[in-house]
Amino acid sequence: MVKQSLVKKFVCVCALAFVVMFAAAPMALAQDHGAEAGASSSLGDGIKIAGAAIGAGIALAGAALGTGRAQASIGAGGTGALAEKPELFTNVLILVALPETIVVFGFVIAFLIMGLAG
Repeated sequence: MVKQSLVKKFVCVCALAFVVMFAAAPMALAQDHGAEAGASSSLGDGIKIAGAAIGAGIALAGAALGTGRAQASIGAGGTGALAEKPELFTNVLILVALPETIVVFGFVIAFLIMGLAG
């Protein structure tokens, strides 16, 4: 189990990252002198883009973690099944490949989120 102090450190680092991100958003989106005169950037736009990036990261990370956990279980069970019955190779291969679609879906959702923000 994860120690309580490790969780507190993680939460503190995340909070610090959010504070820095929101403080630096106006500077990161500052308009150059040669840029279009009609385009404007504000703190709200920066927060919107940062929120979309965080959401896309969570979507992709969640999909990757779920796939890893599923493949760990399937791989362990599949190895045992193949040791007893080698003719089950095709079935085990299909079962190992199925969770990979979850990562592809997470990747697509991340792109959709970023597309809606921009």
